[in-house]
Amino acid sequence: MLRCIAIDDEPLALGLVMDYIGKVPFLELVAGCGDAFEAARVLQEKEVDLMFMDIQMPGLTGLQFIQSMPKRPMVILITAYKKFAPEGFDLDVVDYLVKPVGIDRFLKACYKAQELHQLRTNAGPTVSSADFFFVNVDYSLIKVLFADIIWIEGSGDYVKIHLKSSPRPLLVRSSTRTMETELPKDKFIRIHKSYILSVDSITAVRKNSVFIGELELPVGETYRGVLRQLTGKNL
Repeated sequence: MLRCIAIDDEPLALGLVMDYIGKVPFLELVAGCGDAFEAARVLQEKEVDLMFMDIQMPGLTGLQFIQSMPKRPMVILITAYKKFAPEGFDLDVVDYLVKPVGIDRFLKACYKAQELHQLRTNAGPTVSSADFFFVNVDYSLIKVLFADIIWIEGSGDYVKIHLKSSPRPLLVRSSTRTMETELPKDKFIRIHKSYILSVDSITAVRKNSVFIGELELPVGETYRGVLRQLTGKNL
């Protein structure tokens, strides 16, 4: 059972979300709040696993509220504006729903939250030993096996995850720095500010480049020490 709160300054919208929550068997409504300040008081007094939250609210917006919380429950954003989606996913929200929201789309978001909660609960403190992680792609959480990753390429505000199982890379709004923190250090190395490679995919190494089959990738000046550690040799 996920304990949740709904936050929206529009009474009709808040009532609809609360009604939807009541229809989902694995959700328990803790409170309905008219603004972020009321929600903050609830969070101080009660345990909450999931927040359904509007973005455009007086005093403190939903995005500002998320950013202000050092430790927060899972969040599903519900808003009338599509334009805030990139900012929302940068804050690792579970899903982003655009009003008017049908019960089918609402339920889909709830199942995502339930799955993520179960993963976190079952993994506990050993989550780093898992053989996969989840990334946000097109408003969905996609499971990626570490063993399926060939290499990761930084591309502006996004990264491309090149996989053995797909001819097309996954395009994820993230950075190579963020990706590096989520990958097991014994299986991946960063050779450039824009490139992270699976150690198993490397076929050859030179002083200034690394090969994955016929693909040659440059090695950044500050990352050459990584190659010495990998090969045990001075290049």
